[in-house]
Amino acid sequence: MDLSQKRKRISHELTKSQPSRREAAPSCSTNGQAGGFVEGSILRITMRNFLTYDHSEVFPGPKLNMIVGANGTGKSSIVCAICLGLAGKTAVLGRGDKASHSHLITESCLTARVRLHTFIIFAHSTQKSVQLCRDDLVACSQNANKVYKLVNPEYETARKELEGVKKEREEMKKKLKSLKEAQEPLLRKIRSVESQLQPIEQQMKELTAGIRDASQKCKQKHDQLEYRNKEVDDIRQDLSLKQTEEADRQKRIGHTQLMIKDLQKELQNMGSMEDVTPQIEAVNADLRKIQEEKAKLEGEMLDLRRDKDEAFGELNRLRNRQRSLDDMMKVKEDKLRNRFRDTYTALKWLRDNRDRFEGNVYEPMMLVINVRDTRHAKYIESHIPLNDLRAFVFQRQEDMEKFMTEVRDTQRLRVNTVIAPEESCSKRPPSRPLETLKPYGFFSYLRELFDAPEEVMSYLCYQYKVNDVPVGTEKTKSMIEMVIRELQMRMIYTAEEKYTVKKSNYSSNVVSSNSALRPSQFLTTTIDADERSQLEEQLRAAERQVQSIDQRMVAIREQQAKLDRRDNELRANKKKLSELKGKKRQLEQKISTKQDSLRQMEQNEINLQAIEEETNAKIAAVNNKKVAIMEEYLGHMQVCLCSPKLDFYPHKNTCVCVFAQVVYTKLDQAKNNLLATCKTLMRRASEICNMTPGETAVPEELHAAFSQLPDTLDEIDAMLNEEKTRAECFTGLSDAVVEEYNRREREIQNMEKELDDKTNALRTYRQNIAEAKERWLNPLKLLVEQINERFRDFFRSMQCAGEVDLHSENGEEYDKYGIRIQVKFRSSTELHELTPHHQSGGERSVSTMLYLMALQELNRCPFRVVDEINQGMDPVNERRVFDIVVRTACGVNTSQYFFITPKLLQNLQYAEQMTILCVHNGPYMLPPNKWSEKAFIRCATRRQIS
Repeated sequence: MDLSQKRKRISHELTKSQPSRREAAPSCSTNGQAGGFVEGSILRITMRNFLTYDHSEVFPGPKLNMIVGANGTGKSSIVCAICLGLAGKTAVLGRGDKASHSHLITESCLTARVRLHTFIIFAHSTQKSVQLCRDDLVACSQNANKVYKLVNPEYETARKELEGVKKEREEMKKKLKSLKEAQEPLLRKIRSVESQLQPIEQQMKELTAGIRDASQKCKQKHDQLEYRNKEVDDIRQDLSLKQTEEADRQKRIGHTQLMIKDLQKELQNMGSMEDVTPQIEAVNADLRKIQEEKAKLEGEMLDLRRDKDEAFGELNRLRNRQRSLDDMMKVKEDKLRNRFRDTYTALKWLRDNRDRFEGNVYEPMMLVINVRDTRHAKYIESHIPLNDLRAFVFQRQEDMEKFMTEVRDTQRLRVNTVIAPEESCSKRPPSRPLETLKPYGFFSYLRELFDAPEEVMSYLCYQYKVNDVPVGTEKTKSMIEMVIRELQMRMIYTAEEKYTVKKSNYSSNVVSSNSALRPSQFLTTTIDADERSQLEEQLRAAERQVQSIDQRMVAIREQQAKLDRRDNELRANKKKLSELKGKKRQLEQKISTKQDSLRQMEQNEINLQAIEEETNAKIAAVNNKKVAIMEEYLGHMQVCLCSPKLDFYPHKNTCVCVFAQVVYTKLDQAKNNLLATCKTLMRRASEICNMTPGETAVPEELHAAFSQLPDTLDEIDAMLNEEKTRAECFTGLSDAVVEEYNRREREIQNMEKELDDKTNALRTYRQNIAEAKERWLNPLKLLVEQINERFRDFFRSMQCAGEVDLHSENGEEYDKYGIRIQVKFRSSTELHELTPHHQSGGERSVSTMLYLMALQELNRCPFRVVDEINQGMDPVNERRVFDIVVRTACGVNTSQYFFITPKLLQNLQYAEQMTILCVHNGPYMLPPNKWSEKAFIRCATRRQIS
């Protein structure tokens, strides 16, 4: 079908008194692609009595359209016209929840009209063609039903095969039942053999009981023998102890005799000794001098102790005052802990890990801010948001990221952090001197009402202009209208109220709002900073004085230690001289003492011969008892081994049981009988199994049946006993019980069949899910990977990093699948997921914009609109994003693009394919018929040259 290229016009008329209606205007033709326009691009937008426009026409370009204008001029009105003209709903316009169109019509007008001229390839088109996508959805559903009808025969074939397998299984069950019935005669023979073995087993039990009784008595006699053996060991141990004691006595006697000889020899060698009395007197004179020096040092030490006590008293007084100030700070910390538990936990971690940070890190502002007068605390708390009052302040960005990684990512704590400006703003002067405001009742700016560290004050001046917000009195309240009109300040405080003044975006009207001040909650505790600083200086001075006294006392103690060492040396010398004087007398005394000890040891002699004779007698008596016990032991052994007939061989001291041979003979006879019975049963089993004589291989079907039974005789016996017990339990049952059993057995079979069917259906369902998942997930992964490549390239061009992936905690929860965006804006950090908490507002805007750009080449659409996406960006990121948007939107085969912004950076790189639409609209703007574009350009050129 030969389709001509047509340009379509869509008209949308709004009426306040009637429902909205649409009308189609005649279409007009154009050639080619209208200078680069693709199908669906907007060629012209016409608005009459629509929002801020009485009448306006906009002619977008085919590529990137920059719509630039101040706030309130009508940039967003163009977006509203595009949306409304293409059958959009008013709810998506972000202009309230009104159900009618009346709020979109210019005031004092009854109707409004929006016309869009679009480039569409259709021979004939109407307004309803905008909604063709709903028909496409129905067609897709019908195609899905056709695909299902094609797949259904394959399922029916698989189902029939399953029915055949089930039928074969039922036939095998019937064969198994017949085999079990054929096995019953063999089982009866086995039971008959068991009944023949019972008399033999009874005889063995009686014999075993007699042997067990005799064995028990043998064990008792054996235990008695063990006891007597231990008794003999104890007697011999006593003898050994007496022998060891006598040997030790002999050694001590010899040692004492040698010592006496040595002392006598030393006494003989001493001879005559000179008088040592003069030497002792000289030593006493030196000792008196040392005592005098020590007494002098002790007096000086007493004076130092008094000085130290006084210094300690002053130091304790200062520390008590500091402790009082710390207690006041503890009140603040208690309020923080009770209200913000996570912040308090992070505070404790910070105090334990301050050495991990390079720059200054300040505790939450409510702890470091000190209001000079508690009456003014309500102004500070009203002006600074609570989220910032509990925020940590950082000097460096990398320190903040390290802190947040630990407390928020690892410990999962909800805390707030801020960064102080790189250039300090704490000393920034107010916009006007305070003297000019005093006639209005103002007495101070907020900054002068409290103290804070340098970086904290800098942040508050930068963020909340505490240096430029005045605080007034009741006088200010009484003349508030004059204050607002004449001073034109954005925010002021009176005695009990806060006033916020704003200027309308659409006119010069001034709008003010006021709110009552709430009592302070966190800053009521006031600490005098000057007093605290003076107290710290006094503490340092007192500590230095105590340290000086300690040093002097250490020096005196060293001198005292030297004197003590000299005193000890003299006293040791005096002791040595005194010992020489009395050494002879001491030697004589020692010799006498040793001789007395020797006589005492010689008198304590032990008669080992008598003790050995007594020991032998005791051992002989015990051995006689052991002989009696052994005779009884042998008698019991005869009963154990030789009942009923026993031959005794005294020379071997053993018994031979003749009865054992009788038992063995009976066992052989029983074995032969059992073997013959088994052979008979084997022949009978071969006949039942239709086996030829001599054939040993069991038929395959019987082998399969026997494989389900136990392999050992013990296990077969256990199974037979279990079946016997079960059969005995069924004696005396009524017919009703049997019938109930059969009925339940049929129900169980039906339920098993139903379970098999549902199991197979579930298996098929899971297989279908797996196949559907592959058909859905693999193309989706491929699409996300394509988005990721574009997204990663955009971030790499900005010297940053970013990734996009398909993420889900559980692969089977399909409603939990989602796109995860991870970004990194600094080389020192890792990739972090894009969240409202980790990145700044500008970083989130950059990431969102680049993600939309990555989607652009994969999702073809006639045009795109982005409204003020650059508002939260810093200049560096805004310039980078602008370059990417220009390069992408102005490429080959790209869609139409509308980029709306109230401001642009200077010296941006523009492309030839761009269209700049500057919006000049408002009550104080020139009318369109008086506007001269050429005059405006000439004026701008002259200003640039000058």
